[in-house]
Amino acid sequence: MKLSQEQLEFFHREGWLFLPELFSQEEVDLLAREAVGIYDADRPEVWREKSGAPRTAFAAHLYNEAFGILGAHPRMIEPVEQLFGEPVYMHQFKINAKSAFTGDVWQWHQDYGTWKRDDGMPEPRAMNVAIFLDEVMPINGPLMLVPRSQNAGDLEASHDLATTSYPLWTLDEDTVTRLVKQGGIVAPTGKPGGMLMFHGNLVHGSAGNITPYPRKIVYLTLNAVSNYIRTPTRPDYIAHRDFAPIKTVEDDALLRLARAPRQAAE
Repeated sequence: MKLSQEQLEFFHREGWLFLPELFSQEEVDLLAREAVGIYDADRPEVWREKSGAPRTAFAAHLYNEAFGILGAHPRMIEPVEQLFGEPVYMHQFKINAKSAFTGDVWQWHQDYGTWKRDDGMPEPRAMNVAIFLDEVMPINGPLMLVPRSQNAGDLEASHDLATTSYPLWTLDEDTVTRLVKQGGIVAPTGKPGGMLMFHGNLVHGSAGNITPYPRKIVYLTLNAVSNYIRTPTRPDYIAHRDFAPIKTVEDDALLRLARAPRQAAE
């Protein structure tokens, strides 16, 4: 799984890249089913909106076989290793649920701002790689990105502990307005199985979801092994302390797992 020169140039210029339908419907159906079961579980890793609806589930790769495979899948790992020029480890793994009707906002922020302040990450040599588990549409709270905003560096942020159930280092309106005037806003949409990757300093956020259409997205936060976190303050199921390089699985590993129950019944 290698990015083309054109894709590399686009990422370095714009700060993000979307690869549509990288995973098959069969693979995604398995992950979506497993995600629903995880959201229903009473675990400390599952955080909920103020309404009680699931907001995010952390570290599923450590206790669920399907997400364990996804967390070591070459289609997700190899492009990031290509960009960083070194092996990566899993800094964070989460399944974000933008539930139908009740999915809440994610305020404007940079991911590296949180990784630096809360986890002691030295440099923005980590990034989120996301897989759509549902169709992401313009109407159901898609992720909004500010292209080229990664070039603004690490921006001043405030720790928002009140807006939602999830604490976040957020950007003020003047900063966001200035960056949007320079780069605009894009909201990548697509069918289940699409993969979105974006720079750790890229400014982004998402509106609430008041539609009947849920929007589940899995995020792998992959960090260069040389950039391991120094002073974590969050639980290890949020900011992992295992800095070993990820060893990838076979490309068809997820598909084989999806087909295993059917084959066993035949």
